[in-house]
Amino acid sequence: MRGAARRGVLGADFFDRSVHDVAREMIGCRLAVGSTAGVIVETEAYDATDPACHAFGGLTTRNEVLFGPPGRAYVYLSYGIHSLLNAVAEPEGSAAAVLIRALEPVEGIRVMRERRGRGDELCSGPGKLTEALGVGLNLNGAELAAPPFEITAPEGDWTGVEVVAGPRIGITKAVELPWRYCAAGNEHVSRRPLL
Repeated sequence: MRGAARRGVLGADFFDRSVHDVAREMIGCRLAVGSTAGVIVETEAYDATDPACHAFGGLTTRNEVLFGPPGRAYVYLSYGIHSLLNAVAEPEGSAAAVLIRALEPVEGIRVMRERRGRGDELCSGPGKLTEALGVGLNLNGAELAAPPFEITAPEGDWTGVEVVAGPRIGITKAVELPWRYCAAGNEHVSRRPLL
């Protein structure tokens, strides 16, 4: 795995390559935001050649972070309701990102429950996990290797996790592309079965 640095924290070089490699290798990584954290169990890849990607029509004020340096957070509002968290990937100017779709909660679960107002399904979807982690539009463009964020390489049982791929969900364009990656058999993914 590329990009492992201090205490396994993933730096910009981890994200500075194919968005598909990054999306697959993020499965099993630990994402922390402040005092809350979870293991990434589901991602989706998007790039500028993809009609479902925000960069497909070119550079705008809304999507400029996608074109910026890799290893940044691209946070946008979906359907005017949920902030969704993406990790910018590929070399600067490429416009690609990994949507973090689901986490297995591991730290700060009480705080997550308070933020979500419920005890179940804390991070089993991209809007749920940002609410649970306290990620808002104010973090758009923030470095993923600097507080409040920290993404670390897989440890323990997560180092050899089986990753399966299938079609993305929740979109209307390019739905046939197998660019959704999940930890096989994990109960915290947003929708099962994968295929």
